[in-house]
Amino acid sequence: MTHLQAGLSAETLEKAKVELKENPETLHQDIQEVRDMIITRPDIGFLRTDDAFILRFLRARKFNHFEAFRLLAQYFEYRQQNLDMFKNLKATDPGIKQALKDGFPGVLSNLDRYGRRILVLFAANWDQSRYTFVDILRAILLSLESMIEDPELQVNGFILIIDWSNFTFKQASKLTPSMLRLAIEGLQDSFPARFGGIHFVNQPWYIHALYTVIRPFLKDKTRKRIFMHGNNLNSLHQLIHPEILPSELGGMMPPYDMGTWARTLLDHAYDEETDYCPESYTLSVQDLERDLEKNLSPKTMKRSQSVVEPGVLKRPDKVKSGEDNMQPLLSLD
Repeated sequence: MTHLQAGLSAETLEKAKVELKENPETLHQDIQEVRDMIITRPDIGFLRTDDAFILRFLRARKFNHFEAFRLLAQYFEYRQQNLDMFKNLKATDPGIKQALKDGFPGVLSNLDRYGRRILVLFAANWDQSRYTFVDILRAILLSLESMIEDPELQVNGFILIIDWSNFTFKQASKLTPSMLRLAIEGLQDSFPARFGGIHFVNQPWYIHALYTVIRPFLKDKTRKRIFMHGNNLNSLHQLIHPEILPSELGGMMPPYDMGTWARTLLDHAYDEETDYCPESYTLSVQDLERDLEKNLSPKTMKRSQSVVEPGVLKRPDKVKSGEDNMQPLLSLD
């Protein structure tokens, strides 16, 4: 075991070896091979290239050198292309702070049986008069940056649960295709985290419609890991034990305190009052949407228009819920 594996338990070391093909004898060579590829992308500013940093990208891509480098390049390229998002990326930023205090994201205290950290989002908590979707995305990325420092989570990964209870049509109308694609690019394509499952519960019909819009931008691996449970919490509990879930998700733990993770990041700044107007991001977000829309494939958008036209959500004839809908969304093919 090298010093780069010092933070791993014996069980996680074995998991890294078997599942990720991590070999302590070639670890430094693996890292150097990724680092040597940096010269091929002079258009990107690689602001951090130390061993520990590159290692998390290798773990995220199971030590495939080329894929690890591509993820590393996309990590920095995404930040170069969205400079406004990463200005003042810290918990005390007013928009991020308000999103954190509303539980974006929530982080459960207990790991699942595979050692994965569980993130929860209670979608209805989004107060659109106080912060934007970009603020929520920034809060999630900031939180992941903090958690991914833990080598155990680099190997074991994360689970995401989104509870759509009481999430209104009006709130959903703010989730434009360009904003959703921005989130996909940031989380799926540009961050070194392993997501073992993404679980939707209590989702209304218009969330199914939005999924149809973003589906073309999801990798097959991501699609296989998305589960639509509807109001059937039993199907969620078959995959995540209720002993570690809050009561809102049918679990045995007390109701989730939305400020738990925010207090961890903010410490004494949690109770300090901040003035923030979401409109301060309006211009940059609109510019961002225009840039992203230019890159949307006409073929893809044509496919999506059968369900969602620009600015309009259409209700499908029938939406499954409960047991019939617990299977991964890949089954919708």
